[in-house]
Amino acid sequence: MSPADAYNLCCQYHGKRVKITDSSGQVHVGEITRVDRRQVWILPDRRYRGYGLGFWGFGGSGFGYGIALGAILGIALAPIIFF
Repeated sequence: MSPADAYNLCCQYHGKRVKITDSSGQVHVGEITRVDRRQVWILPDRRYRGYGLGFWGFGGSGFGYGIALGAILGIALAPIIFF
């Protein structure tokens, strides 16, 4: 997926729960909290190795953690339950 396509999808899914697969094969599940031209930030879902309710991002910003748009292979809306 090109960074421009990833940016457009992330903007479209902003505020929604998503499943993101990056170029290293890691799967990230959480809510998109912020998007810019270089990164997308997600607030991790605790059930999928996230940091839980006590984690408010680096430096207390509340954005979660960032994923480089160029490293994203796929983005999908995440249903309430994964199998």
